Amino acid sequence: MTLNMGPQHPSTHGVLRVVLELDGETVIRAKPIIGYLHTGMEKQAEYKTYTQSIPQTDRMDYLAPLSNNLALCLAAEKLLGIEAPARAQAIRVLLTELTRISSHCVWLGTHALDIGAMTVFFYCFREREKVLSIYDMVCGARMTASYFRVGGLASDIPEGLLDKCQKFVDEMPAHVDEYEALLSRNPIWLARTEGVAPLSTAAALALGATGPTLRGSGVNWDLRKAQPYCGYDGYDFQVPVEKGCDAYARYKVRVAEMRQSTRIADQAIRRVRELSPGDYRLRDFKYVLPPKEEVKTSMEALIHHFKIVAHGFFPPVGEAYAAIEAPKGELGFYFVSDGTPRPWRMKVRSPSFVNLQTLPTMIEGRLVADVITAIGSLDIVLGEIDR
Repeated sequence: MTLNMGPQHPSTHGVLRVVLELDGETVIRAKPIIGYLHTGMEKQAEYKTYTQSIPQTDRMDYLAPLSNNLALCLAAEKLLGIEAPARAQAIRVLLTELTRISSHCVWLGTHALDIGAMTVFFYCFREREKVLSIYDMVCGARMTASYFRVGGLASDIPEGLLDKCQKFVDEMPAHVDEYEALLSRNPIWLARTEGVAPLSTAAALALGATGPTLRGSGVNWDLRKAQPYCGYDGYDFQVPVEKGCDAYARYKVRVAEMRQSTRIADQAIRRVRELSPGDYRLRDFKYVLPPKEEVKTSMEALIHHFKIVAHGFFPPVGEAYAAIEAPKGELGFYFVSDGTPRPWRMKVRSPSFVNLQTLPTMIEGRLVADVITAIGSLDIVLGEIDR
């Protein structure tokens, strides 16, 4: 029997269609079919300035908007040959690590719900709500933040934000303990995840998997350690790796990552407090908007503001690729510049797109019920698959 799972199925986490060829309840072949979102973000970028493309990135992996912002900004900064100030980089690290926690909370809550555990969903969304309120405080939006800019941040962080972040960071380890108390030794959870959706180390490497999917198959690869950006080489943290090569191993990796992200965020808060206040973006007004206060009083600042808003900045002819360790894996932006304010080409290397090709390997020869577990353990978002 040939069966369509999705694209309307709630457990496909978006508009994913999987064509399953079945013998009874055993999956003989599986073919993921994508393309139902039709966003065309990469093509649209050719008609927008680099800054105008930032709001589009929020809508790719919409569970980790600031990670997407960061990858685009780092690629543009590499193209221009500039670097954000140390304080801006520390704020970026703080907010992207909170984003990682928030993204993993959504993953854990929905993955548990798919498999049949309901309580965890409410616990995880309780913590996610706190991160969204931090987004709201810093930029006025809860989901589509668009807060990072080429050369730094859109504006300085508001007063009281670091105290709010510190309170969240102090409380988070106890909440992760709650998640683990509910699931890690739960016999039903173990039966549904241990030995299910296997992905060997060799297969994970051959198929280009990254992030928790790769680290759950025993490969110690994390761009924050391997190719540090934003000063990550100055932070003390471990990279969680599990050798189980199954859905349970990927669960263990993500839960451990939540603990490590809490550690990094705590260090970033201290670093932001130590660095000089107000230093939130580069003072190179060929590429970065001058502060609004200066625009009101300085003709030179007003001219720079007008030129960037009306035309954008003009990067040199060339190409640049920058990648970050997003919650789902390696997220990279590749720009080709022809010297105009709009990229000649923007290509996104999105982790969900690449990780999805491991799905047939995980489920062929397994039961239909395990397809749900496999998709959930990958933590895909279709917004960054259909670009």
